[in-house]
Amino acid sequence: MLTIEALEKRYKTGDLALRGVSFSVAPGDVVGLIGPSGAGKSSLIRCINRLVEPTAGSVRLNDLDVTRLGRGELRKVRRRIGMIFQEFALVERLTVMENVLSGRLGYVPFWRSFTRRYPQADVDTAFALLDRVGLADHVDKRADALSGGQRQRVGIARALAQNPELLLVDEPTASLDPKTSRQIMRLIVEICRERTLPAIVNIHDVMLARMFVGRIIGLRAGEVVFDGPPEALDDAALTRIYGEEDWTQMRAAADEDAEDSAAAAAFAQSHEERLESLA
Repeated sequence: MLTIEALEKRYKTGDLALRGVSFSVAPGDVVGLIGPSGAGKSSLIRCINRLVEPTAGSVRLNDLDVTRLGRGELRKVRRRIGMIFQEFALVERLTVMENVLSGRLGYVPFWRSFTRRYPQADVDTAFALLDRVGLADHVDKRADALSGGQRQRVGIARALAQNPELLLVDEPTASLDPKTSRQIMRLIVEICRERTLPAIVNIHDVMLARMFVGRIIGLRAGEVVFDGPPEALDDAALTRIYGEEDWTQMRAAADEDAEDSAAAAAFAQSHEERLESLA
């Protein structure tokens, strides 16, 4: 369980990025974080694991108040928080397997990480994770030889290698085409459900958020102005988050995408049934 209470962040410039943000995320829940540029979405994600230091308020991860930990304790708790980045943050010259195993750096002695001699259990887990994200055939490829979608899948596997209690995802689809974006969002949501893993996904694409997450939090000027299910994200709610706009086209595109996804799923199911009948 993640619990955020009255979280604030004021930068040295005087800008107040977060204003009394409070909410909880239960195990297995995937929360989409939306809002205009400058709303405080990235600041919130980074305050949770203290990549950015909050000015006030608290962040509790299960039994720990993250905001009150010393440096040594903070390093340990960060092992429990997986992070997936917009720009992938892979080491380009390393292989897919080596990048995934880097998720275990907080758990192994320095000499093992320096010589890349990880315990066999970690290697076995990395193989299983790569299979789960659809990259079992790319284990020995260098990261710079992968497509954007494949790189993001490596990033997901690396975060999961930490065996995290919380997943923070910062704009995972910003650099991807629409089809790959849907695949990545579907993968993240499925994995969180399988592992009962809570997640916060900072996502700029409202349609994707409505299609895949079960709860949406809208930020504007550092404040929570919407917190509810996707179906409650009506024109009035969107206007509170983003300001005045004609939302008709967005809703039409979202409905069309949903129909396409449903048709594709139905076709895949029908194809599987035909193959089974021939077996």
